[in-house]
Amino acid sequence: MSNLGFVFPGQGSQAIGMLSDFSENACVRDCFSEASQILNYDVWELIQNGSHEAITQTQRTQPILLTCSVALFRLWRERGGRSPDFLAGHSLGEWSALVCSGVITFEAAVDIVETRGRLMQAAVPAGEGAMAAILGLDDNLIVSLCTEAEEGDEVSAVNFNALGQVVIAGSALGVKRAIALCQQAGARRAISLPVSAPFHTKMMQPAAFKLAEKLDDTVFSPPLIPIVFNVNAQLEQNEDRIRDLMLEQIYRPVRWVNCIQKLAELGVTGIVECGPGRVLSGLSKRIDRSFTLGSTDDNTTFNTTINSF
Repeated sequence: MSNLGFVFPGQGSQAIGMLSDFSENACVRDCFSEASQILNYDVWELIQNGSHEAITQTQRTQPILLTCSVALFRLWRERGGRSPDFLAGHSLGEWSALVCSGVITFEAAVDIVETRGRLMQAAVPAGEGAMAAILGLDDNLIVSLCTEAEEGDEVSAVNFNALGQVVIAGSALGVKRAIALCQQAGARRAISLPVSAPFHTKMMQPAAFKLAEKLDDTVFSPPLIPIVFNVNAQLEQNEDRIRDLMLEQIYRPVRWVNCIQKLAELGVTGIVECGPGRVLSGLSKRIDRSFTLGSTDDNTTFNTTINSF
């Protein structure tokens, strides 16, 4: 029997006007109202009429994207969509997976990811960190070049997004040197990313240590739908281990290629991207072209997807 996987996007999928097709949908708007009450600002108003700069502030981006994904998942359920057999989320998107699998409540997750965003932003002073996407080189070669580029400055491969598509991060100087080495090695492209902190590096460990205090006070439950986790691309049922994994993923690489390959091993043949944008759909296709893909970010696509799976 073929299984269905849901994947939840992370930072970078946000855009002004996202989910505007669902503005009259009570299920979606109720979810946004819940988030707004927790955050003390109107989340729907911000994503529809705010500025690009406002929604890309990490402490806002994270709860915004979580709310979008959970709202669409609730709508999927309300409309009688097939229940997924497995879940996975890219970085921040892993928190959406936790909510949709019943590991933590939506209310707790909104508060946690807002704090997560603030702590990650504060962990490294502005201008001292950087990230870059490297296209067209072997993963192991990129890892080796990052090691060569360190020279006392942190730089490492942090997002293994697709074959031949890896994001590196670290100190601004370390990333600059690594970009130069990757270009010399024949990278098709080496693109500096417009982010303000080196996510998923050891430089984020202070954020993880501080977030641990909040997670210690949060009730975690075993997932009702199995989740493939970023850190090790494995399933995990123990709630204490899940809590640890959610802290580790702040400063350890996102092994997205391995996560998608794991879904394939588990018999997943169809993947639905539950959230704004279609970044993960594109990556999934690059990793394994045999998947049937679906998206949910506008009304027409949502309806097509729910009827196809």
